[in-house]
Amino acid sequence: MMMLGMVNATAVAVTSKDLTINCARYATRLMCVTSCAMMRNSSMMIRLRNGGSFGASSLVSKRSMSTTAAAASLNTLDYDYLVIGGGSGGISSARRAASYRTPENPLKVGLVERDVDHMIGGTCVNVGCVPKKLSWSAATLNETFLHDASHYGFQTDEGSSAPPMDYTTFKHRRDKYLARLRGIYQNNLKKADVDLMRSAGRIVKSESDNDKVTVQLDDGKKVTASHVLIACGGQPEVPEIEGKEFTIDSDGFFELEKLPKSVVVAGAGYIAVELAGIFNAFGVDTTLTVRRHKALRSFDEDISDELMVQMQKSGIKVATHFVPKKVTKDEAIGALTLTAESGAEVRADCVLMAAGRTTKPNVEAIGCKGIIDLTPKGYIKVDKYQNTSMPRVYAVGDVIGNYELTPVAIAAGRTLSDRLFGPFQDKSNLYIDYETIPTVVFAHPPIGTCGLTEAQAVEKYGKDNLKIYRSRFVNLYYGIFQVEPSEKPKTLVKVICTGPEEKVVGLHVLGMGADELLQGFAVAMRMGATKADLDRTVAIHPTAAEEIVTLAPWGPMSKH
Repeated sequence: MMMLGMVNATAVAVTSKDLTINCARYATRLMCVTSCAMMRNSSMMIRLRNGGSFGASSLVSKRSMSTTAAAASLNTLDYDYLVIGGGSGGISSARRAASYRTPENPLKVGLVERDVDHMIGGTCVNVGCVPKKLSWSAATLNETFLHDASHYGFQTDEGSSAPPMDYTTFKHRRDKYLARLRGIYQNNLKKADVDLMRSAGRIVKSESDNDKVTVQLDDGKKVTASHVLIACGGQPEVPEIEGKEFTIDSDGFFELEKLPKSVVVAGAGYIAVELAGIFNAFGVDTTLTVRRHKALRSFDEDISDELMVQMQKSGIKVATHFVPKKVTKDEAIGALTLTAESGAEVRADCVLMAAGRTTKPNVEAIGCKGIIDLTPKGYIKVDKYQNTSMPRVYAVGDVIGNYELTPVAIAAGRTLSDRLFGPFQDKSNLYIDYETIPTVVFAHPPIGTCGLTEAQAVEKYGKDNLKIYRSRFVNLYYGIFQVEPSEKPKTLVKVICTGPEEKVVGLHVLGMGADELLQGFAVAMRMGATKADLDRTVAIHPTAAEEIVTLAPWGPMSKH
């Protein structure tokens, strides 16, 4: 039912084809209500925040509108802030912007997402961080039952007596949880009074400088906004090789109803390493192929070297200098063969291509090419304040190619909204510092890293201005394992310091618990921690983390 005055707002998902019908209804009803209101009180202004009886697809401006303004809005909706992309960065920015709404400044915020039902929340929620971590946890449990329990006295036979794992049940429970998260995201937008539109969005080059950016929806309807954020994310990149139709990508991994008996994972980045580790821990015969000599080449050299050793000890076969050329299928038995340019072959039931992710299709789809400056690799070029080359258009997340991590996109999106709409007097420091971004690779074993690698530190500060502390040790968890000491998994800790005060500029950990212990040390690094600060910190014993605060205070350890 239509109501005079302020109506509690709701964010409703609409398709762009609804806009003309609903806006027409809105204009007609608003004229009636306005007329009544003017008869009662000629000075009264009507401010509607919800279409009420217009139905589930209605979408209404929150501003006071005259009859003329209502009629003019039939084909165009106007926003103060419009976000393209319903991932973590976009949603966080939209909600933060909406939080600055006041009676004096009734900000109108909208968000455009083409696949609300399946992708609200973005890659992280649906085909990334969250389902990956759940899969990693399940695989780690399986690995514990298979390999670790007997060392603690549990009566199991190595490799044969793990409790049965129904992967299909796990997959369905994981999917149900993700659906719940998608509902939470939609509800949070609704509570924040952010209009959610079911549509793709394409930026239209403006022919006039009217301080508005125009975004075209699927059916040609247009939305204007004072500020537009591009946060449309990326997608898996699959090399154009013969037989790629027989392969799956990282998104396809989460669609598997059953695990294959054998798999080839092609790739050397963190996605390939994580998925290979998950498959292997589930007991799948796993081969990892890398184009050069090792995986995770961009990580600290000590970390990537140790990872290669431990992956192979865990049972993962690694084929180096393997450049995929084609995939063939044996129709009789369904087996696949991945062939390298060198002629080398690897056979398996499943081939997963994990060559990385790309934002190019998404960037082109929203109309950036030709109107917004891009980097040579096709990312959107931004300055430290997330400004693109197009006035009033901004970008965060994977589309800018700088730390393609969910927390970074969230932080950048929120900080942008703080700068655009917040009450802060000095906004010059409202940008993201990329110097101390912590990140974790959920490999087997996990890796945590923050700050510079040794190579980066040498390049930035010079070798003579560095002190590097290392420790390689056996976690107490493996202490009673009935194997030779040399066969027990190792934890590696590395702290990189610079200057006479030995400021910590790099911290790298590989081993059990690395994923959880890093966050607190990242805070310390952000605050300018020095080696002396670490030395003065009392350790928690027995933990792996204590090694970081007990590293040889008398000088750098020699390389192991």
